[in-house]
Amino acid sequence: MQLEDTFPDVGSMSDEELKSMIESLKDEEREVSYRRRLLHGKIDILRAELVNRLKSKRDAGGSLISGNDVQTLTDILLGKVEPAGEEDD
Repeated sequence: MQLEDTFPDVGSMSDEELKSMIESLKDEEREVSYRRRLLHGKIDILRAELVNRLKSKRDAGGSLISGNDVQTLTDILLGKVEPAGEEDD
């Protein structure tokens, strides 16, 4: 992909077009930043749940991580498993 395909020729743009593009990109950046914060929040919640489950297993005398746990985590990281209860935004 070439720069021209993803970015306009700013030299030929008017001041108003440049200002408009800047505002548009700032809006897009705010949306991406908001989405990133939401994702980080979800990750933190999921990690906390995993820690609680591991603590419960340990307190019950069980193994903290089994081979099945490793496979499940691998599948999640590879995108093979849809998280339970998640819906598209």
